[in-house]
Amino acid sequence: MSTYVLVHGAWHGAWCWDKVIPLLEKEGHKVVAPDLPGHGSDKTPIPEISLQAYVDRVCQILDAQLDPVILVGHSMGGVVITQTAEYRPEKIKTLVYLTAFLLRNGEFLLQVAEGDTEALVLPNLIMAEDQGYAMVRDEAIKEVFYGDCSDEDVARAKSLLVPQAAAPFATPVNTTEENFGRVPRVYISCLRDKAIGPSLQEKMYMALPCEKIISMDTSHSPFFSAPEELATHLLSL
Repeated sequence: MSTYVLVHGAWHGAWCWDKVIPLLEKEGHKVVAPDLPGHGSDKTPIPEISLQAYVDRVCQILDAQLDPVILVGHSMGGVVITQTAEYRPEKIKTLVYLTAFLLRNGEFLLQVAEGDTEALVLPNLIMAEDQGYAMVRDEAIKEVFYGDCSDEDVARAKSLLVPQAAAPFATPVNTTEENFGRVPRVYISCLRDKAIGPSLQEKMYMALPCEKIISMDTSHSPFFSAPEELATHLLSL
């Protein structure tokens, strides 16, 4: 039996894993899917949200597990699991980047995303007046995140998305070969992604080679559009 810890991305919450969790549990595995601070049912105020706060939440979960986990990060969650692996390498069996930001030491999300000519997030970003948080234009949300998802899933997701604190987007990861570098990595690439373009996905996993590259012919949200296929890939690890 393995323990899977599933970390959601920007604007989302633990709810995005609702179709995948039962499929992993049915095979006898333990699954933990937290709401990061300020997401889902967590009401941490925007000014208190940082990359460190996200990482602290995941570290607390890892510290409570008896055995090393399979740590999955979706989208922005990739930044969170990278920094977590620097602090808790011994608690992680495998890092899984699900169409996620896989950053090198010193890089930050916004810096890497700005070079992504295939993605539609930045052109559709609405920043708060104080620059403290951002939303994605409502009319662009389906195309950006859920291109191949059902209307029902899109409507539910829209009702649950929250403002995204800007600070984690602008905070560099701080990693070393001794810690982060020794944890095995797997990348699941989504080939129809409009939030992180396939070319950027490839550029990132070529710069930080992974033990395995898995491709899915989906949008940014295979947990909605292809949960069985995604679960099969996760179980194969």
